[in-house]
Amino acid sequence: MILAADAQLRLDANWIDYLLIAFYFAFVIGIGILARRSVSSSLDFFLSGRSLPAWVTGLAFVSANLGAVEIIGMSANGANYGIPTVHYFWVGAVPAMLFLGVVMMPFYYGSKVRSVPEFMNRRFGSAAHLVNAISFAVAQLLIAGINLYLLASIVEVLLGWPLWVSLVVAAAIVLTYTALGGLSAAIYNEVLQFFVIVAALLPLTLVGLNKVGGWDGLKEKVAGSPGGGEQLSSWPGTALSGFDNPVLSVIGIVFGLGFVLSFGYWTTNFVEVQRAMATNSMSAAQRSPIIGAFPKMFVPFIVIIPGMIAAVTVNELVQFKEDGSGGATYNDSILYLMRDLLPNGMLGVAIAGLLASFMAGMAANISAFNTVFSYDLWQTYLVKDKEDSYYTAVGRVAAVAATLIAIGTATFAASYSNVMTYLQTLFGFFNAPLFATFILGMFWKRMTAAAGWSGLVAGTAAAVGVWVLSEDVLGVIGIGEQGGAFVAASAAFVVDIVVSVVVSLATEPKPEHELEGLVYSRSERTRRHEEVSRLPWHQQPTRLAGVALALVVLLNILFW
Repeated sequence: MILAADAQLRLDANWIDYLLIAFYFAFVIGIGILARRSVSSSLDFFLSGRSLPAWVTGLAFVSANLGAVEIIGMSANGANYGIPTVHYFWVGAVPAMLFLGVVMMPFYYGSKVRSVPEFMNRRFGSAAHLVNAISFAVAQLLIAGINLYLLASIVEVLLGWPLWVSLVVAAAIVLTYTALGGLSAAIYNEVLQFFVIVAALLPLTLVGLNKVGGWDGLKEKVAGSPGGGEQLSSWPGTALSGFDNPVLSVIGIVFGLGFVLSFGYWTTNFVEVQRAMATNSMSAAQRSPIIGAFPKMFVPFIVIIPGMIAAVTVNELVQFKEDGSGGATYNDSILYLMRDLLPNGMLGVAIAGLLASFMAGMAANISAFNTVFSYDLWQTYLVKDKEDSYYTAVGRVAAVAATLIAIGTATFAASYSNVMTYLQTLFGFFNAPLFATFILGMFWKRMTAAAGWSGLVAGTAAAVGVWVLSEDVLGVIGIGEQGGAFVAASAAFVVDIVVSVVVSLATEPKPEHELEGLVYSRSERTRRHEEVSRLPWHQQPTRLAGVALALVVLLNILFW
């Protein structure tokens, strides 16, 4: 993957760059040490004592997602597909983030559950809870491995450190601050990492645009490159979706990415939801994903555009895009651009920004994993009724174990020339069926406990089946890559819904009084937990979400 172009990508970093990187590492660990002082209970360790303000958790919400796959994967998509990549943000993220804030956070926060699987336990019982907890834990280990592998690979390529050294150093730093300070350390570091990432990528974007003659110059060069003018329009996005038919392409993007994958990820993924659950009030919990939506919608300008610039200015990528020859891949896009455009000093900031993105993603996976493992697996099924400090200790051990396992799973992503394909495949397996179960169970009180776990299993099996039949494995179905992931996620959603409905009609539902606060029709008190109308308009979740929705619609129109 990235290692194929080692010699070409090696950066001429000097002592100034290393000093900046060392200072950043020291600062990150220092935050973990300071956060350790505020940990006096398991709630402090796993959920920051539900005490953080909305602006902190909002930035952490988007930063936790702004990891290795986001930076490397989306710049790779920018180089490969161009502007249609914005669908991952404006269709495949922001609407779901707003839905999470307005509709779903009242259920999570109002019920005072400590994790998403715990909500599943209350709604559907232990079988669905166990399936969800195990699948989530496995997914986090795999995704943490992606972040760690990319981080170590890039450090090896850019700075010449051996891969094993990079793996150990990166894992040790993330483990140190997550094991010391728990979720608070992860969140405050994610806020810091957000600003470091922007400080690294914004200058790279501006310098790159200047090199190609501004936006007009970039459009001219992209139009003349392989892929042509289609790379400058977001719709119909046939190259991105894998469908030659424009209508099918739009349906695939809107339903497969914009609904199933997006809502499945943002509304049920505890990595993200955990940040909002760490806030100090219901309205703050609702505002966290909504606040995060504002920077999220502008991330494409510092991630996708550099990839597009690299595809038309970096000789190795120009050659690769024309005929597939040479040692470069699209995953190398932002690295090549750093090599060609940034002077020493700024190079150190850029490297620190990449390291920040990888550590933010990995720390988010580790902190979510140790919460679910400790609360939903260890405490629920293995060792019950111990003192609170015992489960905090279990969480720290789980963080160590997860980091070691992530080192072992780190090479799984190596066979993908575009890591976004791997990630979307995982989301189809784990998030799409979970979203189907959640959304049906939340709005249909007749759905039963048996339907909860059987729908999850059937949906996951459907996604795996489509993946096996796709061009990526057996080639029976003539679609693969990210389009294949969209189809697999859609199959998982539909099969989950069908199986859940059939099983629900054949089994006995819970009594209605047991569903209080767990389904929409029985949650009026939960949804009206605070008198929101008394808050200033910018603290009212629905109004803030309306502003964000209007902005993202405008962006979609401007880049149509």
